[in-house]
Formats: sequence, C-alpha cells, structure tokens
Amino acid sequence: MAIQQTKVFVEDLQRGMFVSRLDRPWTRTPFALQGFYIRDLEEIRQLQKFCRYVYVDVVKTVGDVGVKLRRITRAAESAAKDAPTQTTPRRIPVAIPCKPVQVRHNSYAPPEPVRKEASKARQLHEHIVLGMHQVMVQLQANQPLPTAQVNHTVSQMVDSVLRSPDAFSWLARVREKDEQTYSHSVRASVWAVVFGRHIGLRRQELVQLGVATLLKDVGKLYLPETVLKAEKRDPRAELEYRKFVDYSVKLLSSDPNIDRHVLTIVQCHKEQYDGSGYPKGLRGGQIPVLARMCGIVTFYDEATNPRGAEFPVPPSRAVAQLYELRDSAFQEQLVVEFIQSIGLYPTGTQVELSTGEIAVVVEQSHQRRLKPKVMLVTDAQKKLLAKPRLFDMAADDDRKLALVKKGKKSLAEVGLITITQDMDPSRYPAIDVARVRDQYLYEQRLPAFVARFLPPRLSS
Repeated sequence: MAIQQTKVFVEDLQRGMFVSRLDRPWTRTPFALQGFYIRDLEEIRQLQKFCRYVYVDVVKTVGDVGVKLRRITRAAESAAKDAPTQTTPRRIPVAIPCKPVQVRHNSYAPPEPVRKEASKARQLHEHIVLGMHQVMVQLQANQPLPTAQVNHTVSQMVDSVLRSPDAFSWLARVREKDEQTYSHSVRASVWAVVFGRHIGLRRQELVQLGVATLLKDVGKLYLPETVLKAEKRDPRAELEYRKFVDYSVKLLSSDPNIDRHVLTIVQCHKEQYDGSGYPKGLRGGQIPVLARMCGIVTFYDEATNPRGAEFPVPPSRAVAQLYELRDSAFQEQLVVEFIQSIGLYPTGTQVELSTGEIAVVVEQSHQRRLKPKVMLVTDAQKKLLAKPRLFDMAADDDRKLALVKKGKKSLAEVGLITITQDMDPSRYPAIDVARVRDQYLYEQRLPAFVARFLPPRLSS
C-alpha cells in the first residue's frame, strides 16, 4: 500500500504541506485536530515552538513540494522491500533555478514635485475606480469587458506614475472612508506600476502589469460568499477559493482585445517562488517576471490592509513579513527591489521623529529615502497641533550640515533629526491622514520650509 504520510523535521517544513499528525497530542498545542495546510511562516514558527517533527500527508500536500514528497515516498516504498524501514526524517533539498531579473535603475527622469501631479493623479484615480465598478457591473450582467477603457485609463496612470510616483502612492496608501469604492485591486495596481518604474520596465510592460494587477481578481465574482469572506478555510474551501484564478483567466480570455501577456500575469500571479503556489505549482524561473512582481504587490497590499481591519498596518510590519518570505514565496532580488521602490516610510505613513513629534510622510526624497518631507501633526507630548506644519527633513539636514562645515557648530550641537519608527495608525485614531494629504496636495500651498514656521527645537 502506498505511503500516505511522511515524518518531517519542523525546520524542513514548507508552505503547501498538509500536517496530518504531530509528535505530541493535538490538545497540547493550539492547532486544529483534523490537520491543516501550512500557509505562511508564522504557522511554521508556531510548529517549531511546540514540536520537533510532524507527519505530513503526501497526497494532500500541494505544489512543487507535494510532487517532490510523492517522488521521495515512491522511492522509499521501493527501497523498503530490500532494507529495514528508515525512521530518520528525510531533508528535502530546495534548489530553485531562476536567472536574476534585469534591473535598469534611473531609466526615467527624476520625479516631478508631487503637488504638480496631484490633481491629475486624483482625476485618474477616480476614473480607475469608476472603471473597476463598470467592469464588475458588466461582468455580473454577462456583458463584454470595457477593455479599451481599462487599457486607456491604466496607460494614463502609467504616464502619471512615470512623472511622479508619490502622487499615486498617496492614493494607494490612504484608506478613504468609503472603502467600497477603493478596492485592493486598484491599490495593488498602483504599487505594481511604481515597482515597475523603479526597476526600469518598458512603458508597454508597465501597462500590461498595471492592467493585469487591476483585473486579476475578477474571477472572485464567481466564488460563494462563504468561501470568499472566510477568515480561515478548510482544505475543501481552500481548493474552491483557488479556482478564482481559472475563473479570471476564462473571463478575460473571452475578450479578443485582452493582451495575452496580461492573461499570463493573471494566470501565474498566485504561483510561489518555491513551487507551493497555484494553480500549476510553477517555481523560480518558470513564473514570468511580471507575474512574480504582481504576486509581491498583491501580498504587500493584503498585508497592509488586512480584511476587516479598521486601520491599515504599519508598512514596516508588512515589509518584515514580505522579507521573511524571500526565496520561499518570492524571489529575494525582487523583494529587495520592491522595498527600495516604496521606501521604508511610504507616502502617507505616520512616523515618530527623534524629537518626539508624530508626523505624516507627504513626499519622498528619492535620493534620500530616510529624509522625506513630513507634516508635523503632534508636539513632542503627542498633543495634536491646531494646524499641521510642513517639515523638510532633507533640507533641515542640509542647513545644519552647512553650519558644521563652516565650523560654526558641531554635529552634536546641530542635532540631526531622524525617523525613529513608523506608527500603528490605531494608536492615534484622531490623526486624519486623508485630511493631511488634502491640505498638502490640494489646498492653499504652504510656504517652503523656513525656521520661523517650526517649533524651536526643530529650528535650532
């Protein structure tokens, strides 16, 4: 009889494995009695806390790791006829063939000031949201996709991002009060184009990536609500959920005007670098580069905007989760490039300064990512200011370092101001980031940074 499960050390566990038995009673652990699929590194860490090894169901394990396990167990069955049963768990080697992605930094002109592009970006964003609404309405009515409109709008978005990535990043970062019209797909599409600009994709590739990321989830219209909105899915529900990729491809491929590269990205965006993804269990270089990028931005947006959460998650937490998955779920090179493309403190992030104030990042300094322009929203005691104040961290550094260079002050005396951490928005719910954005981008423009507009400790 075929071997149904195999013993695996917890340090060798991978995403996609189905854990069917533990090395101790289930009741002494927080895990489900009926077994479960490993979906992320946090579950592996939990298993490592409680167990030394587990038993993995070879048949239920999915993706490339499942193929590998079944191959190993077949060999074990054959060897068992001539030798005693081996009790030591086998370590599963992971060798992922994949060429480095060609990256062309600085392929485009330096970004224009965010305020110059802000109004155009807002109008385009509204068109994209309306376009997505029209897409869903027409699909539900079994009408043709408005493909030409989607392509045209995304093409305009690409041009806007090429001019000023921060203008659209604002719209992706800030969650509006009406979340029903501000979908994950729109945000992810913005991150995808910002990412593609950073690594120097050609304009046509940027449009393909943007369109695919925008339309990748249309097949979810055909999933049962209970499956789509479930916080945790059992194996049967998980298999039902995964069908959305095939539904999306089927819907989009019925339109003769859809770019075939868009279809490929949609079909492969849930594949994982280590082969544990779906629907085909592709890995490494088998997954097209644009699909790998789509998978990264999809994960990032879902991590920063978890389902049902009132506030977005701090970017540092999402970035940490993403980085933990490098060379398992995602290619390490692309993970690093994506993090560089958005910066540690993306536009719209609440941060704490070394002076104690809370501020909101309003515009990146693309050559000095750790020194953005921010709007101070509290004082050092965390009391809300009557009116936010603009503070250009890079300009402040330049002014203070000039004094040091002239010998007028020492570096210790000038006190360079830094960002100490990004803040969880739930800690200070009274801070209205959307209001800060609108004041900075669209209302009467604040004067450029000068000392008299700032608190004494920032102008010393």
